Amino acid sequence: MAESHRLASLGMLASGFSHELNTPLATVLTCVEAILRDATEAQDATHDAFEQAWRKWSTLRDPARFEPWFDRILVNTCRDRLRSTRRQATDISAEVAMTAGDPFGQANDRDLLANAIAGLSPDHRVVVALRYYRDLPVEEIASRLGIPAGTVQSRLHYALKRLHASIGTADGKGTIR
Repeated sequence: MAESHRLASLGMLASGFSHELNTPLATVLTCVEAILRDATEAQDATHDAFEQAWRKWSTLRDPARFEPWFDRILVNTCRDRLRSTRRQATDISAEVAMTAGDPFGQANDRDLLANAIAGLSPDHRVVVALRYYRDLPVEEIASRLGIPAGTVQSRLHYALKRLHASIGTADGKGTIR
């Protein structure tokens, strides 16, 4: 009897969890990839975030606030991975593409931007990813990260300034294509 009760509770939990998860996986992965700059690492981080959200489902007080709650878990998972002391393989694809002469300018621009984002601090990467990959307004980013909107605006300002300088230098012409 207790086992059937436990299974029924688990079924209700799974139903509630899957119902609240409205954000498409592709959107989540795109955001996480922008922060971590590694597709495999992004998949692992996304999996870890979903697993942690599942385990902590009972701590969610208001199901209507699931998405901000989950985004906080996702961002913290990314931050933990960025802070980890594990050695990561260095991506040299940009250098190879420059040497080989990439005939696809759009791919080169995408790589240039991705490398510039990878050069940002974790805090700057997070706000850029939430703003431009998740298309969240400044106030929503501030709410999800638990920081003032002015701090989000400041981080965006300095991140964009650094991106502009980085891309301008990498472009060799000082201009953005």
